[in-house]
Amino acid sequence: MKLASFHHRDALRFGVVRNEEIADLTDQPGAPPGLRELLARGDEGIAWLHAVLAEAPRVALAGVRLAAPIPAPQKFLGLGGNYASHLEEAAKLGLVRPPGQVWFNKQVSCVAGPFDAVHKPRVSDQFDYEGELGVVIGRRCRHVRAEDAMAMVAGYVVVNDMSVRDWQMRAPTHTLGKSFDTHGPFGPWLVTRDEIADPHALRLRTWVNGELRQDGNTAQMIHRIEAMLVELSTAFTLEPGDVLSTGSPAGVGGLMDPPRYLVPDDVVRVEIEGIGHIENRVIAEPAG
Repeated sequence: MKLASFHHRDALRFGVVRNEEIADLTDQPGAPPGLRELLARGDEGIAWLHAVLAEAPRVALAGVRLAAPIPAPQKFLGLGGNYASHLEEAAKLGLVRPPGQVWFNKQVSCVAGPFDAVHKPRVSDQFDYEGELGVVIGRRCRHVRAEDAMAMVAGYVVVNDMSVRDWQMRAPTHTLGKSFDTHGPFGPWLVTRDEIADPHALRLRTWVNGELRQDGNTAQMIHRIEAMLVELSTAFTLEPGDVLSTGSPAGVGGLMDPPRYLVPDDVVRVEIEGIGHIENRVIAEPAG
């Protein structure tokens, strides 16, 4: 299934995408407030969805504005240096492959919709893109074993881990440069785990103004999803709706020679086979 959050008639709603329509589940009897809460209900939530789906009113997909599938995740985490090709292009800056997984936090206030405008910051000209596969957690879990890890996954999204490079490099945590408002667009919907036969065999591409900049495959990830969940859940509890951005292949603008950073009116499209695409236009950060 494709689970979506969307704006319609001045309200944030949620439902299931089917062809060119969305089955709007928002007002069905027993409905949770949103998709994050639906995931938190576990098997009971999925049973409710199937029970009400046939009677849910349909809305034309073209008549709504898609939001991030999980508009307010409790965690939005990113994994750095998870593609060998990206590490190779970063080596010219003296960066080396870390011995283990290196995670950073994206503040959840950075979340933006899959087709929303994103802000080129007033304080920096080093605004960059990173197309990535996003994993959405489906079950509350701690101390996950590798053989159980995929059962904790609700599904997958397309993420643009947008980055302000000079602010990113201010500290090893990377948090500031990864967390500017609007710099976490993802979507266009959540494709449930059962629809993706192998999340480690998906082509991932990024275009800027129609020019192909990144062309990789999730098969090239150094750390697989199972290992990510084992690592993270050893330290803390993962919650339904948490978003894990799993790393980016080569081709980011900041590592080109010369660097090619984003400017207002640029359009960035990230596409992952089997999931869909997101597309965001860059605008100058509004005043005030």
